[in-house]
Amino acid sequence: MKLDIYVNYAGNCEQAFRFYEQELDGKITMMMKHGHGPNAANLPADQANAILHARIEIGNTVVMGADIPKSEPMRSAYLTLTLDTEAEAERVYAVLSEGGQIFMKMEKTFFANRFAMLRDRFGASWMLLHEARTASSAQSRSP
Repeated sequence: MKLDIYVNYAGNCEQAFRFYEQELDGKITMMMKHGHGPNAANLPADQANAILHARIEIGNTVVMGADIPKSEPMRSAYLTLTLDTEAEAERVYAVLSEGGQIFMKMEKTFFANRFAMLRDRFGASWMLLHEARTASSAQSRSP
């Protein structure tokens, strides 16, 4: 069994995925516009360039998405991105928060060296995390 994530965008799915590909070192593995789908001939002209289905791999996670007219920004679910270094957490925070909405600024917490919550300019909500590493947590993760 495998759980993936599907995000609806209000007309900016392609821009979001291209941004994530560039800034989060993602890899778009599929992007199909409505104009290339089986019902292309019956579409209104303004829907032809909307994304019917897209797929991007970010780290070991698959995120899929589409343009859904009148979709609302994510409210109670977050894409959680765990970063390897504090510097990378700060870099990703800077690029994802630009033009977005910060719910919790990047800071040290009792459970993380760096943690933030935000909604990016495309409407996706993110938690960014660089975990605090202790000797006991490092040992528990070794094989």
